[in-house]
Amino acid sequence: MSDIRNILIIAQHGRLQYEALLFAASLRHFPQNKDLRLIVAEPQPGPLWEDDPRISRPAIRRELRALGADIVPLHNRIWGAAYPNGNKIEALRLLPKGEPFIFFDTDTLITGALDGLDAARPMASVMVEPTWPRISLYGAGFGDIWGALYDKFGLDMDPTLDTRFGADDWRRYMYFNAGWFTGPCPQEFGQLYEDFARDIAAAPPANMATQALFPWLDQITLPLVIARLDGGRPDTGTGLDGALSLHYRALPVVYAAGSAHAVEVLEQVTGAPHLWDIFNQYVAFRRMVFKHQGRELRANLDRTQLPPTYGKLQREIREMGYWVR
Repeated sequence: MSDIRNILIIAQHGRLQYEALLFAASLRHFPQNKDLRLIVAEPQPGPLWEDDPRISRPAIRRELRALGADIVPLHNRIWGAAYPNGNKIEALRLLPKGEPFIFFDTDTLITGALDGLDAARPMASVMVEPTWPRISLYGAGFGDIWGALYDKFGLDMDPTLDTRFGADDWRRYMYFNAGWFTGPCPQEFGQLYEDFARDIAAAPPANMATQALFPWLDQITLPLVIARLDGGRPDTGTGLDGALSLHYRALPVVYAAGSAHAVEVLEQVTGAPHLWDIFNQYVAFRRMVFKHQGRELRANLDRTQLPPTYGKLQREIREMGYWVR
């Protein structure tokens, strides 16, 4: 067992700073999480940012620290504003070498105790849709594209295949949502992630000639890193993307697709006397939580027949007049 010690998220100005506060408050809502270290990587001004990306609300900075978060400066060397998803890759170098870690996208609600999570085997979220690659009639197929990437880094793809699915089914190939990933050493993981991502962007295999790299580069690279580190798909019992966490992406999704428990955690955390006025400053929280539009959405949506993809769910919420981010 290699129990998680450190949790990493990214926070910067705008929406992400409010989501970071929600993440931290929901994490500490469960007493079992009190001893887990929360590292909040904060991108710093520099040549890779046109504007100042730092947390702009002093009250949010104060409350993050009160919740035990370590706000650590992230000096971008590679991507910055050109590819903000790269923050999760660059920020791994801020974590202690050899200490088990988990990274979460900031738009995640913690709904249970994370103290017993095992990071001995690298893994990542499989709550993913077929966003990449996009197969065309006359282009390379899934096997050719993924095979070329595994070959590029001297990796054996065969052990990673889910043979329940055929060669033309995207689910056969290891593909993750980079909303969370974990491993025993962030330094090793991060260096591989950075090296592989930069190499793919600089010299993609010929079979990828028709494929867009952005914004998918982090998710293209992640399976290769996990394969190199002898990891794989998570076991069904992890509780992530289930009883322990909800990657909501936009606040209306908590009400549309989240459990009753997730909605309860959201409303208890944001309604805390010392936090509600901060959350009320941001339109998504004001509308969804404090003006009760989230509850209206939940009551008016047929939750027994939710759309099968995030894009379709977003479209339905938007048509109902409840979409806000």
